[in-house]
Amino acid sequence: METRRRKLTFRAWRRGFREMDLYMGSFADKYLAEFNDAELDEFERILSVPDWEVYAWLIGQADVPANHKGPVLDQLVAFRYPAQGG
Repeated sequence: METRRRKLTFRAWRRGFREMDLYMGSFADKYLAEFNDAELDEFERILSVPDWEVYAWLIGQADVPANHKGPVLDQLVAFRYPAQGG
């Protein structure tokens, strides 16, 4: 189980464009340790969707298709990236 969480966190931090890396990676760091199998499955499905589609859902530019709706995506949409000074 820990191996799966580490792999999903790695994938979340390496999405393809920096905004998604920061958002998805920070989300994974904060929540994946507490996710059960079903929640990890849903998160993995979200990671399989192209970045631009997920990004459009997150900023409210596109509606989430019914086949991707779920509690983890709801949590992801509600998540606020904690901006850090550089």
